[in-house]
Amino acid sequence: MKFNQPLPLSLYVHYPWCIQKCPYCDFNSHTLKAEIDEAAYIDAMLKQLELMLPQIWGRPIKSIFFGGGTPSLISQAGLQRFMSQARALLGFSPDIEITLEANPGTVDYEKFAGFFDAGINRLSMGIQSFANDKLKALGRIHSSEEAKRAIAAAKNAGFGNFNLDLMFALPQQSLQQALEDVEQALEFAPPHLSHYQLTLEPNTPFYRHPPQLPDDDLAWDMQLACQELLAKSGYHHYEVSAYAQANKESRHNLNYWQFGDYIGLGAGAHGKITMAPEGRIFRTQMPASPGGYIAEMQTAEPGRTTWLQGADVSFEFMLNALRLQDGFDLALFEQRTGLSLSLIETTLTSLQAQQLIAIDNHWLKLTERGRNYLNNVVEAFLPAS
Repeated sequence: MKFNQPLPLSLYVHYPWCIQKCPYCDFNSHTLKAEIDEAAYIDAMLKQLELMLPQIWGRPIKSIFFGGGTPSLISQAGLQRFMSQARALLGFSPDIEITLEANPGTVDYEKFAGFFDAGINRLSMGIQSFANDKLKALGRIHSSEEAKRAIAAAKNAGFGNFNLDLMFALPQQSLQQALEDVEQALEFAPPHLSHYQLTLEPNTPFYRHPPQLPDDDLAWDMQLACQELLAKSGYHHYEVSAYAQANKESRHNLNYWQFGDYIGLGAGAHGKITMAPEGRIFRTQMPASPGGYIAEMQTAEPGRTTWLQGADVSFEFMLNALRLQDGFDLALFEQRTGLSLSLIETTLTSLQAQQLIAIDNHWLKLTERGRNYLNNVVEAFLPAS
C-alpha cells in the first residue's frame, strides 16, 4: 500500500457516563453510581493524546466529536481544560467542526452557553421521540417538553448548527406517530437530522425482553414516509440515516464514511491512523471500563493496536463508503486505502451484473435494489476465510 498524502484527521472523545442507561443501548456507557473523578479521566485522555502525537504530528484536526455516554454531563471547567490543552497539543483547522452530544434531560441555557464559550460549535441532541409514552418506553430521562425547551435553549445560546436524533419503529408506534415525530422536529428547522430504526442489539435489556415493535412492513412504510417528508422539506438524504440542509452535513461523520483517519480518546474508544507514505494502517482500541482506562494510560503503550492489510482494508472502506447515498468516486478507494482498484474489480463486476451497484464515469452508486440489500453488497467484499 502507498499513499501520496496524509488523510484527513478527526478526533473522537468518549465520555462514558450516563445518569441512566437506556434499555436499547449497546454503546460503551456506564451508569453513574457515585461521584466520578472527572479530573483523572481528562488527565488520562490528555496523556493518551500526548502518547499518540508522534503518529499524527503536523496533521491538522478537521473535526472533533464528543460522544458517549452523555458528554453533556461534563463540567464546563473540565471541558474548557480539555479543549485548551488539546488545542495546545494539536493543530486545529481554522474552520474546525466541534460537536458535543447532549441529552435534553441534562442541560439548560447556562450549560449550553458554557459549551459555546468552551469552543463547541455544533450540538447533537438525543431527542429520539416527542411522544412521552414512547420516551418512557425507551427509558429516556427527559420529557417531550424538556426536549423542546432544550432545543430552544441551545438556539438561544448561539448554536445555529445542530443535529436532532430521532428513532422510528418504536414500541407500539403507528405510522402517523412516526411522521408526527419528524413534523415536530422540523418545527425547529434543525440543520441536520439523524433518523434511524430502533433495533434490538445483543447484550441489552430490550434484546433479552423484547418490547412489542412494529413489524418489518410497517417499519419500512415509516422509513419511506419520513424520507418523503424530509425530502419535501428540503433535507438532503446523504447517508443511510442522515439528512441535512444544504452544506450542513456532519463533517465528522463524513470523515468516517469516506475512510478518513481519526484518533479515539477515552474508555472503549476506537481509532484509525494511516502512516503515510509507507502505507500502514492501524486501529486502536482502549480499555472499556473508565477505571481500567485511567490505569492503563500510565503504561508506555496503552490500549490495543491492530494492523490492517489488503482485503481487510478494502472491506472496511466499503463498509463505510457504501453508506453514502450519492455514492463516491472510485478514485477515493485508491486514495484512502493505498490499494489498486484491481483488487476489487471482480467483485464490482459481479455486483453490477446483479444490478446492485451502478458505475458511471468512475462514480459508484448503489441502485435502489442495492440500497434494499445493502448488507449483501457489503458482505461481497468480506475477505475470504
